[in-house]
Amino acid sequence: LDNLIENKLTEQSLSPNQYVEDDVFLRRIYLDVAGRIPTLPEAMAFLNSKDPDKRIELIDKLLGSPDYVSHSYNFWADTLRLRERPQPNLVADPFLAYVKDAIRTNLPYDEWVFEMLTADGKVWDNPATGYQLRDDGMPLPYIDNTVRIFLGTQIGCAQCHDHPFDEWTQYQFYQLAAFTAGTRTRIKRGDPGFTKSNPANALINEAKKQYDKGKVPGAFQRMLRANTYCVSEVKANMRLPHDYAYDDAKPKSVVQPAVLWGEVPTQAKKASKRHQFAAWLTSPDNEQFRHMIVNRLWKRFMGVGLVEPIDDFRYEHPCVNKPAMEYLGKELVRSGFNLKDLIRIILYSQTYQRAASDYDLTSGQTYYFPGPVVRRMTAEQVWDSMLTLAVRNPMQFQRPGAKEMKPYLDVDFAYVTFEEAKTQSEEFAKTYFMNAYNKSINKHSYLGNVLCRASELPTPQRADHFLRQFGQSDREAIDGSATDATVPQILAMFNGPITHVMLEPGSAIVDEVLAIKDTRDRVEAIFLSVLSRPPSGKDRVQAAKELSRTPND
Repeated sequence: LDNLIENKLTEQSLSPNQYVEDDVFLRRIYLDVAGRIPTLPEAMAFLNSKDPDKRIELIDKLLGSPDYVSHSYNFWADTLRLRERPQPNLVADPFLAYVKDAIRTNLPYDEWVFEMLTADGKVWDNPATGYQLRDDGMPLPYIDNTVRIFLGTQIGCAQCHDHPFDEWTQYQFYQLAAFTAGTRTRIKRGDPGFTKSNPANALINEAKKQYDKGKVPGAFQRMLRANTYCVSEVKANMRLPHDYAYDDAKPKSVVQPAVLWGEVPTQAKKASKRHQFAAWLTSPDNEQFRHMIVNRLWKRFMGVGLVEPIDDFRYEHPCVNKPAMEYLGKELVRSGFNLKDLIRIILYSQTYQRAASDYDLTSGQTYYFPGPVVRRMTAEQVWDSMLTLAVRNPMQFQRPGAKEMKPYLDVDFAYVTFEEAKTQSEEFAKTYFMNAYNKSINKHSYLGNVLCRASELPTPQRADHFLRQFGQSDREAIDGSATDATVPQILAMFNGPITHVMLEPGSAIVDEVLAIKDTRDRVEAIFLSVLSRPPSGKDRVQAAKELSRTPND
């Protein structure tokens, strides 16, 4: 990999950047892999180590840590647009936990994507269905989003007309959408308990008669309506829109499914249409599938994609180093789509461990990777780093998944009675319904902030929360987070609640620093804790002045 990068630099009469010192590498690797800065003991252990392989050992340690799972979840939450309630009555928590579990178990990437594209059932029985349910009721945007996320191809314009800047036609868009035209997301007549009318509506109508003044509790309604979400596949045709205006077909005519390039793998040709689509998309022969995830992860760790924008591969956006892209893609396939192995290749490289360059995509200049680029921390990195300074155990709370929630949610409409539904909904109201859930996480709050990792907080956060102020996405658009500097960010850092938490007695950094008697050692601890580096001479002079004005109690 390094040879391929350096060959391109030589072609452009450029030189690679110098290797970074250990303290720079330490901070970079913790932020990139763990999503936070290192603690004081972690920083001291690494910087004091004389082991020549300590960088490799730290990379492997962090890739196997809960921190990696938490931070990678934030990365995928932004891409997959993970929300707790993408629809008013849809319970998405099992899917969110499923994404985290796929990261934790290092589920092969092709298997993970295939599961999400083909899953059937209720979300607590098969949490992968949450991917399909994210775009519930929007079958055409579902295809557009799926192709953009996993293939780096933007075909959304072709939903209404031939693409003005790319080769895709409106007819091709509908041919691809024909593969998933038969996907249903709700229970249907003939399903257990669904005879003359929707069983959830029937039970809610009964509840209106039983509850005082007809006021049906929200937990009762949400529990029942959540059970009406069930993904399945039926036989259905895709038809062109009524205003289709091209000569190759007539409006409202049936469209036969066809892939955008290549062909459906032989072993999948007799499978259902949805399985054919998933088999084609995730095939090791589908070059674009592997190149897209390579590009996503390259940008995650290097700051700029080999192709930019990262999800718009086309002639006008050439790959700046095609041999490197192809090498990483082939290594991914060789490893069985092992994402951790792909990440290791990038992190082990000399390219990643070089000094960062000050580069801006808007400059119009091509970047050939003499090293990574300077990046602002994401909202989640800032939040989790502040917690590292303030809280000794920011992982004290983790979100519930399918196993925890199913007993309180699952209803069999074929047998459930009103009294049984009433009793179960009351238990749901005490555990995972919104009010009870908020009470449970507020046990971990201080000064109005729940002191848990960003991956465990309600998603997305309210608009005035620290995370949203620093650019956390509202999870409506793919990769919708922002890293722009704003005045509210400055105010939040100066006088926000989390800053007060960090600076109060009892916080990790305050207790650690006040436990040190020698002023010089205190200054050392502060700089290692906050900046992951020892202080310079000038730093020591200024810090000593500040410490001399700070009481020890």
